Amino acid sequence: RPEAPAAAMAAARHAGGVQRPVVLGRVGAPFGVQGWLKVQSWTDPPENLLDYRTWWLGSEARGWRELDVLGSSVHGKGLIAQVMGCHDRNTAETYKGQLIAVPRSRLPKPDADEYYWADLVGLEVVNEAGARLGAVSGLLDTGANQVLRVAGEQGEILIPFIATAVKQVDLDGKTIRVDWEADF
Repeated sequence: RPEAPAAAMAAARHAGGVQRPVVLGRVGAPFGVQGWLKVQSWTDPPENLLDYRTWWLGSEARGWRELDVLGSSVHGKGLIAQVMGCHDRNTAETYKGQLIAVPRSRLPKPDADEYYWADLVGLEVVNEAGARLGAVSGLLDTGANQVLRVAGEQGEILIPFIATAVKQVDLDGKTIRVDWEADF
């Protein structure tokens, strides 16, 4: 079922035997003056991010810093959290925009018909006629459904991640078969 909820989005994958973290969200603006952070979660449901008591903050390019989560909660329609060493607004401001990740080993194993977004990034997308459309460069969540961003020779193609469009995801074969025309 390609439309099954995606648990996380990231370009994290194994490289050279070293496991990279899987990105689950992003730090937003500071919340208040005592070091709390607004948090954008990419888990489904969003509050699942709060189940992890240790986060890695940073990015692949700049590196990761492991921090304990001292407190967290659902606040209105969003999430807030405070991490170790962040006790004032100025420190919280330094985390703004950083990615929130956890090691893959701490994530639940997805069901046979579910996929982590991180596992889809980089897969080749081929239509039913056998034409290569490109590789998945990322995913978008539109609220109605997820959308594959496919980077190919013709530019970027957006393909809804729903059963009528996505026919097969073959993680072992590193391909996604879709019912989609190359010039759509």
